[in-house]
Amino acid sequence: MSGTRSIKRDIELRILLIWLIVMPTCALFIYFHGLKISYFFRPLWDKPPKPFRYIPHFYAENVSMEHLCKMHGWKIRDNPRNVFDAILFSNELDLLAIRWHELNPVVTTFVILESNTTFTGLPKPLNFAINRKKFAFAEAKVKYGTATGWPLSNGQSPFVEEAYQRVVLDRLLKEAGVSKDDLVIMADVDEIPSAHTINLLRWCDNIPPIMHLQLRNYMYSFEFFVDYDSWRSQIHVYMPGKTNYGHFRRADEIFADAGWHCSFCFRYINDFIFKMKSYSHVDRVKFSYFLDPSRIQNIICSGANLFDMLPEEYSFQQIIAKMGSLPHFFSAVHLPSYLISHADNFKYLLPGGCVRESE
Repeated sequence: MSGTRSIKRDIELRILLIWLIVMPTCALFIYFHGLKISYFFRPLWDKPPKPFRYIPHFYAENVSMEHLCKMHGWKIRDNPRNVFDAILFSNELDLLAIRWHELNPVVTTFVILESNTTFTGLPKPLNFAINRKKFAFAEAKVKYGTATGWPLSNGQSPFVEEAYQRVVLDRLLKEAGVSKDDLVIMADVDEIPSAHTINLLRWCDNIPPIMHLQLRNYMYSFEFFVDYDSWRSQIHVYMPGKTNYGHFRRADEIFADAGWHCSFCFRYINDFIFKMKSYSHVDRVKFSYFLDPSRIQNIICSGANLFDMLPEEYSFQQIIAKMGSLPHFFSAVHLPSYLISHADNFKYLLPGGCVRESE
C-alpha cells in the first residue's frame, strides 16, 4: 500500500514539475512571440476585406491626354481641375521635397499641417516651419497650418490624436479654398502619387468621385520592393458637405500603379527611432533593444522587419511567401524624377545605399 502511495506521489511530483517548467516557458514564449503567433494564425480568426475593383492605368510618354482619357472610358475636359494635395507632416523633409517636386507641375495648392506633438503625445518641433526656406520653390502654393496636441492619458490610443489632426487638416483644406469639383489628394507624406497620374485625373471628366490609388510599396528605400498592396492613398472629387479628410477605406475602386509608397525611408537612424516611438503603432516596440541604432542599421541593409513581426496577411500561403527578409531590388526605373536627378543627395534611397548617415 505504501509503495502505491509512493508511486502516486512521484507521479504527482513529476506532473507538478512539468507544470512548473511548461507554464513559465509557455508564458515567456507568448510574451516574446505573442504577436507573431497572432499574425501567423490570422487566417483562422480574420477575413480579408472586400476586394477592390481595379481600374487599369494606361500611360506612355508623348501620348495625347485626349487619347489617354478615351482609353480609360473618360472624356477630356476643356480645362484641368484644381488639385489640392493635403498631408499631415512630422519630420520627413526629404520625402516631402521629392513629393512636392513630383507634384508641383500638377498641384494648385499644397495643404500641410503639422502638430507640436506626435501621435503618441510626445513633444516635437515644428519641422516644416523651421525648414520652410528649403521649399521656396513651392511657397506660392503652400497653405500651412499647425495643431496643438496633448500628452496621451493612461490607456488612450495614439489613434485618438491622429484622428484629431486629420479633422484639423480637413478644416485647413477648406480654408485653402477647395471648392466643388476640385481634386483632393489624401495621402501620407511617404505615399507619393506620380505626376502623370494626377495630370490624367485632373484633365479627364466622368472619373469616379472617390478612388484609392494603388502604390508600389517599398521599405527603407527603393532597394526593397515589398508589393503592390499599398491602397490607403486616395483622390476625391470634392463635394461640399460630403467630402472629409480620411486615411481609411472609402471606396471600392482603386487606380492601378499610381505612384510610390516608401515606408521608413529616412536618412538618419535617429529618424527611425523617432518614428518607432511616435507613430500610431508604437505598441509594436515591445523591447527597448528594438531601438538600438546598430540593430536598426543591420535591419535596414538586410531588409528584415524592424519590429520582428510576421507579414500582415489573410492566408497562410501569403504569410509563408512573405516570411523572411525582403529581397534586394536593383531597378531604379520609373521612380520620382527629382529623386533620380538629385541622386547624389539621395543615395540612401537608391539601390546600394543602405548605410545611413550620422547627423
